[in-house]
This record gives sequence, structure tokens and C-alpha cells, in this order.
Amino acid sequence: MKTSERLTDRDHGGGLDAAIAAFGGAWDTWLDLSTGINPNPYSIGTFSPRDWSALPDRAAQDALVDAARRFWNVPGGAAILPVPGLSAAIARIPALADPGRVHIPGPTYNEHAAAFRFHGWEIAEDGPVQVIVHPNNPDGKLWTADDAQAPLQVIDESFCDICPDRSLIALAERPGTLVLKSFGKFWGLAGLRLGFVIAAPDLIARLAALLGPWPVSGPALAVGTRALSDPGWAEDTRQRLHQDAARLDSLATAKGARIVGGTDLFRLYKVDDAQAWQDRLARHHIWSRIFPYSRTWLRLGLPPATGWDRLGDAL
Repeated sequence: MKTSERLTDRDHGGGLDAAIAAFGGAWDTWLDLSTGINPNPYSIGTFSPRDWSALPDRAAQDALVDAARRFWNVPGGAAILPVPGLSAAIARIPALADPGRVHIPGPTYNEHAAAFRFHGWEIAEDGPVQVIVHPNNPDGKLWTADDAQAPLQVIDESFCDICPDRSLIALAERPGTLVLKSFGKFWGLAGLRLGFVIAAPDLIARLAALLGPWPVSGPALAVGTRALSDPGWAEDTRQRLHQDAARLDSLATAKGARIVGGTDLFRLYKVDDAQAWQDRLARHHIWSRIFPYSRTWLRLGLPPATGWDRLGDAL
């Protein structure tokens, strides 16, 4: 089966089940480089029985919000809403306004357009609503405050923790602006399902009503609070990711790939035939990312420390 037959209009990284069905092996024999998730995750530590057995209380949520405010230097006029994975917020944000025209510069992360279409919006070249992914996925493009001037502005900073100096968080207290933060990618804990929306209090109150009570689990509140209170780990991680991204570029370009862009969590390359490269890697049980709109773009995430030699041999 060609991998392109498994792609849809809302393809994503991951999907290792389909790769295993096509190329064999088992989960523990594959190296999944199709996502931009840190391969060296933050240690989750230990939990109290209450984290698992009780409904999340207000004190635990407030502790997480306080840690997030300090870590991201959130302006005082903005409120913070923890959510059960950023996808849950992306799916509901279009309901904050009546359907109309929304501008989503692409190619980019496709869940934004899918969510707006589901709520009856038209994806257009302009409009009173705009979504930008900063840095962009998959090419790593960075935007500026001048680019984010729509009356209702969504700024998806899922990958911005690798370059906090470029964050547009200062715009979060501006009326009509929502800044989105992912926890799973930089901290390498995508399975925890934790994200944040940062915006003016009125928007946060409306979005919170759409999510309902207790949206974030007790364990996620505990881990998130610990991680966001550990700036030393974050700085060390940024340095390591930067070095590893350069190492991946060196390895890929030596095999004939050309750098298109990316971030320090994933790299985007131009190759002669992305489908052929993906299939060749998959035969070595290494999963990569290709795109339905480009026959030459190949995206690779960073391998764990034990995966570098294996990736080099497969290439």
C-alpha cells in the first residue's frame, strides 16, 4: 500500500498504526519522526492519590495558571484557560463569533481550517478573523505583531517555546486576540493532553463555558505546574534541541536533502520524491511526514539519543 493512500485532507503526524499495517513490525520496533514532539520528555514525577481520585479543585488550577503566567510573562490584562489539549480549544474557537470569512495563511496546521469549516466559516484570502501559526508548521515561518492585526486574531504558538524571544504573548491582552500554547510538544508529553488559551477575560470566559467544568485532569494540572515552574529545564532543553536540529540538518543534507525550514523540534526538507523517501525510511521502521500538497517536502522530527545511527543507516 502506498502511504499516500492513507492520507486525508486532515492528515497529521503520528498515525503509526497505519505505518505498521503497511510495513510490519510493532510499536516498540518503530522510530516515529513524523511529529514535532520533544523525544526527551519532562519527567512526570510522582502523583498523590488525590490527583487521580478527586475532581480537580480550584487551588490546583490556580497553581497551574500562576505558573503559566510566570513562565510565559503573560500580561496582567490577559486571562489564562488551561484546556485538555490544544485541539480541544481549536475545535471550539470558531464558535466565539458568527460564521463569516476567516484568513488562515497556509500551508499550515490543518486543524484550524477544519474547525472553522465545521462551524460554517469560509476560508478566504482576507476577513475579520485571522489565524497564524507562529512559528509555522511545517516551514517554521515567524510572524510579527504587524502581521497579527485582525479584529479577531488567533496566534497559535504551539512551537514557540523553542524561541520565547519571538513570542507575541504581549498581544494577548488586546481585545479580540487569542494566543494558544501547547504543552505536549516542547515538554514531550503529548499524551498528557494539556494546552492553554491566553486572551482577554471576556473571550476566556466564553471559551471556558464551551468546554464545561473540570476540563483538565488532576494529573495534568500537577505535571503542568511542576514543568512550568522549572525554567532551568526549559533553557537546557532549548540548547539541546538547537544542537540536535543542526545535527539532523547535517545528516539529511549529506544524503541529498535541501533545507526548506522548520523549527528546533522538526525540520522540513526538499527531496526529489518525498513519497519514495518516506517509503524507504518506513522499510527500516522509521516513520516520517509528507504532505498531500507537495511531492517534494519531507518533514522529520528529532530522534532520541539512541536513534541517530539508525536514522543515518536508513537514509
